[in-house]
Amino acid sequence: QVQLVESGGGLVQPGGSLRLSCAASRIIFSIARITWYRQAPGNERELVASIAGGGTTEYADSVKGRFTISRDNAKNTVYLQMNSLKSEDTAVYYCHHMGSASWGQGTQVTVSS
Repeated sequence: QVQLVESGGGLVQPGGSLRLSCAASRIIFSIARITWYRQAPGNERELVASIAGGGTTEYADSVKGRFTISRDNAKNTVYLQMNSLKSEDTAVYYCHHMGSASWGQGTQVTVSS
């Protein structure tokens, strides 16, 4: 069974940065597309950023220029570097593996002064 474990969330002030990690196991990681989603209270889950096995990336318009998704195949880990954080980035962030339709447990990001 595929396992995805997110970490790195927390409380940060507006304008600050956080780096989220998604560690995967029991998949052929090097070819896996991994996507970060987020869900704020009362809102639907939305795509934030995605990275294909070959490294191609895509981003939601709301995070372009502020967030960067990357991967380390040696560590079976995908990262989401989040800079210039805004209050509207507050949400639970989840990683998702398309091939197995698996989700991690989520990590809370709160942007507040």
